[in-house]
Amino acid sequence: MTQRASDPSGEQRTGLSGRPATIGAGAGSAPVHPAEPPQPPAGRGLTSAEVAERIARGEVNDVPVRSSRSLTEIARANVFTRFNLIIGVLWVIMLFVAPIQDSLFGFVIIANTGIGIVQEWRAKKTLDSLAVIGEAKPVVRRDGVAAGIPTSAIVLGDLVELGPGDKVVVDGTVVEADGLEIDESLLTGEADPVVKRTGDTVMSGSFVVAGGGAFTATKVGREAYAAQLAEEASRFTLVRSELRSGISTILKYVTWMMVPTATGLVISQLVVKDNNLKDSVARTVGGIVPMIPEGLVLLTSVAFAIGVVRLGRKQCLVQELPAIEGLARVDVVCLDKTGTLTEGGMDVTGLRALNGADEPYLRRVLGAFGASEPRPNASLQAIIDAYPAPGDDGWRTTGTLPFSSARKYSGAAFDEGGGASSAWLLGAPDVLLAEDDPVLTEAGHLNEQGLRVLLLARARGGPAGLDAAEGAEPAALVVLEQRLRPDAGRTLAYFGEQRVATKVISGDNAVSVGAVAAKLGMEGAEHPVDARRLPEDRDEMATAMEQNAVFGRVTPQQKREMVAALQSRGHTVAMTGDGVNDVLALKDADIGVSMGSGSEATRAVAQIVLLNNSFATLPSVVAEGRRVIGNITRVATLFLTKTVYSVLLAVLVVCFQVEYPFLPRHLTLLSTLTIGVPAFFLALAPNKERAHPYFVRRVMRYAVPSGVIAAAATFTTYLIARHHYTGTGALDAETSAATLTLFLVSMWVLAIIARPYTWWRICLVATMGLAFLVVLVVPWLQDFFALKLVGTRMPWTAAGIAVVAAVALEYAWRLVSRRFAG
Repeated sequence: MTQRASDPSGEQRTGLSGRPATIGAGAGSAPVHPAEPPQPPAGRGLTSAEVAERIARGEVNDVPVRSSRSLTEIARANVFTRFNLIIGVLWVIMLFVAPIQDSLFGFVIIANTGIGIVQEWRAKKTLDSLAVIGEAKPVVRRDGVAAGIPTSAIVLGDLVELGPGDKVVVDGTVVEADGLEIDESLLTGEADPVVKRTGDTVMSGSFVVAGGGAFTATKVGREAYAAQLAEEASRFTLVRSELRSGISTILKYVTWMMVPTATGLVISQLVVKDNNLKDSVARTVGGIVPMIPEGLVLLTSVAFAIGVVRLGRKQCLVQELPAIEGLARVDVVCLDKTGTLTEGGMDVTGLRALNGADEPYLRRVLGAFGASEPRPNASLQAIIDAYPAPGDDGWRTTGTLPFSSARKYSGAAFDEGGGASSAWLLGAPDVLLAEDDPVLTEAGHLNEQGLRVLLLARARGGPAGLDAAEGAEPAALVVLEQRLRPDAGRTLAYFGEQRVATKVISGDNAVSVGAVAAKLGMEGAEHPVDARRLPEDRDEMATAMEQNAVFGRVTPQQKREMVAALQSRGHTVAMTGDGVNDVLALKDADIGVSMGSGSEATRAVAQIVLLNNSFATLPSVVAEGRRVIGNITRVATLFLTKTVYSVLLAVLVVCFQVEYPFLPRHLTLLSTLTIGVPAFFLALAPNKERAHPYFVRRVMRYAVPSGVIAAAATFTTYLIARHHYTGTGALDAETSAATLTLFLVSMWVLAIIARPYTWWRICLVATMGLAFLVVLVVPWLQDFFALKLVGTRMPWTAAGIAVVAAVALEYAWRLVSRRFAG
């Protein structure tokens, strides 16, 4: 039975204190005291004038809750980078000492930075608009009327109402308590809910698991330290992903390689070789600039940002950007049945009286039971719809026991008028009855049909016995039918095809859950497991989790333990849910996914919120993550290949004491045609390949041999050309021959990375090759890029060396692929 909070968005309702207050039980064992006489309301809340005064004094809950970085932060993060600083300095130098075509790399960096800012700004606007749509509105009582308002509009002294699933958004003191149980585990680590009574304090970041009440806000804004912690913990972030940390590691290594290599190159070109100063500076810069994989970070940010925009169009709020990547790495998805496989609403399909009970009387009991709960869950709401409370017939609620996921039942006591009274329990038959009770057989048959069954039982001992199921007398079975989500079956099939295991873990009866899962075609649904019989040992529990797919009668704490057990076996676990009983598991899972209609607490801890409440959106998130990871791995190999061959060429130039073969314009042209333009298209292309771990290792396995082969082939051509050409213009001819070899080898690397081929990938590679050919044959482009092939022997030699290098590349890539398969 998943606890669901009613949606308070703008609806007005009366205060909780208009009904008798009771002292609720803890997680199933605390005593329930008889209800005291009705207490006067704790207050009508602040008046409009008092609210205005507090706003004027600045006593407002103004802690900024942001879903993304500000525009200033976005610009700063894209502009002020280590490599932009290096390239910026080199660009300024080149503007003074060389023609404009040798300074093109600076304009490319400006364009790249601008693209990064624009794309991330688009993603920010998408996130912020979705965050407003999905924002929960706490219910605040003002002028005696309760209504939902934005969290930031709460002022000091406001009277904030609480119900099951609500998150405590500011610190305060309880003034009304009706079986109020609050989970503070996210703040204190204490797993058991805490019973709150009038005068107790509540802290922001905790959430209600049972009962209801109200509290007065005593600390708002930045004074509420716990609120700051909660805001900081749930803030959108661009860090903590394997991709980003891997790229940071790569950039760190690149910096270490670049500093000594660039220093040696500077000394070699300016001191050892007695060349023209400006030409030496230009060739030195030409050797340093390509060492920097400046576009790699940009493309990663763009790929993530475009993923956010794409998912935003599908009403999917990504509260933490790496969650897109994380869900793509998931190999186990744990599902809560209610709200995920089934829709939130239910329908009562039958009432089966037991032990000769009078059905009209039972209908009256159920009607009164529904009226006793101001915030009914999905099951009780179905009962309210089927059995509305009669008018003023003399029945009065004298005691209540709110539903909790740990107990799996609720209770209510009534004064029926005329001196008659009764106390009732409503909940799971297999919890309220002994294992050998014959009623369980009938309930079991109904569960096998996928129906949900609740037992209405008379509590032993009147109101004082509401806390104990023992001795309860069964009176009726309430049969409910759950509404299956029409898209749930297709989504389960998708995960099966993608080799992602799905586990249904629910608080409902195991047989009933298995029947629902079977209707959706879920593999393993025919062997449901009652979680009460699961071993407590983590390793044994992990084995049971891996061998089975459907689990029923799972407590909130067990859900958390199940996630931990799977993680202990090396699984990457995603948890979906919408109820307050899912919060702990959502928080501990690698990726938490909440439904938009779920409780405020679940939305607060989840990394992904499905605002359209559609489980079928998850495949889109997985696809986006796989696209990002697979494509960034591809383009990172391109960028790192360039870095490797640039460093090696610089080292070879220093060792052989020769002029650096390239000017900046040459490498700008090569980088644009073989890396920049193709990488942009490849980074945004569809990619369904399953995500693999060890990003840095996978990239370097291919980039290092590719870079070594490219550098060796290029330098070989350069040395041969130095012996072939003599006289005026020899260096330009040598450079042109070396450029041809490097371009052809780089194009072959691009052709390998572009596999498997599609029509547009073939067109992309062919277009880049054609563009280079145009440069070689158009006279003014020859002059602009200082590229002119002289004679026929050396150009054909350069092409032949490139062919040999291509063969070596194919062999190296196949060797690496076989050795490190997967």
